[in-house]
Amino acid sequence: MPSSLIPAFLIYCYVCAITPGPANLCSLSAALRYGKGPALRQWRGLFTGFFIVSMASVAATYLLGTVLDRYVGVLSWVGAAYILWMAWHMLRAPGGGADRDPAAPCFRTGLLVQLTNVKIMVFCMTALASYVLPYTRSFWRLLAVGLFLPFTGPVCNLVWLFAGASLQKLLAGHRRAVDIVMAAALALCAVSLVWPH
Repeated sequence: MPSSLIPAFLIYCYVCAITPGPANLCSLSAALRYGKGPALRQWRGLFTGFFIVSMASVAATYLLGTVLDRYVGVLSWVGAAYILWMAWHMLRAPGGGADRDPAAPCFRTGLLVQLTNVKIMVFCMTALASYVLPYTRSFWRLLAVGLFLPFTGPVCNLVWLFAGASLQKLLAGHRRAVDIVMAAALALCAVSLVWPH
């Protein structure tokens, strides 16, 4: 990509990464409910999942180009179903610590959030197709951008995580209301994934 496009690319990455989405809301919710430690375990899964999606996007963009666009709709429904499942468990989760909650944040939940997160799939594919492919078909340049992308979304997940950890004590007395708002926000994310399709 030409150096004149780098600022636009970085703004695109920041805006896509910091806006509410499944991973950011899960980071916030995990920190609000369980604190920083369990939320960071989940974040490691979020980072790993983002890395896997980014590398798959590099491979898909390089090998198949726009042929995969038709499958984004199917992935949207899978991601929406998983997000609704998380919202449901958030509403049904018992009080207490992470050790008694089967939906508690852990590496696996973070990984599953990202592997079904259509927002980051579209984000990675768009970044590669819009900012790299028009200027080069080089696998190595695609890979370089693909290796950069996992440091955008997961870093912004940390912002949401630490905000949740900071607000945890303040909102502790309103746990049920927070759970309802977070579940509703996740449900809205799920609907937005499939509504235009």
